[in-house]
Amino acid sequence: MIDLQPHPDGVVLAVRAQPGAKRNEIRGQQAAALKVGVTQVAEKGKANRALRDFLAQALRLNRSQVQLLSGETSRHKRFLIRGVTPDELRQRIQDLLPP
Repeated sequence: MIDLQPHPDGVVLAVRAQPGAKRNEIRGQQAAALKVGVTQVAEKGKANRALRDFLAQALRLNRSQVQLLSGETSRHKRFLIRGVTPDELRQRIQDLLPP
């Protein structure tokens, strides 16, 4: 189960990033976090930006609704997702997870 924490401005989503992947994709879940691969390498914030952009696209959100809260230099990241409820976000994530 992916950890979704309520936040005064939305929902905090735990993400396990995999920079330098062959393609941008949701790879499943790992240790209560959404596992996401992005093609950008972890250099000068490129992977973080690619991860934010991919999450926004995959979750059908505007880029401005997705903000990195913590984990700038770590594979374990926390994103603030604005404008959705925890239940709505959980359903969107469930629709994206591989069987």
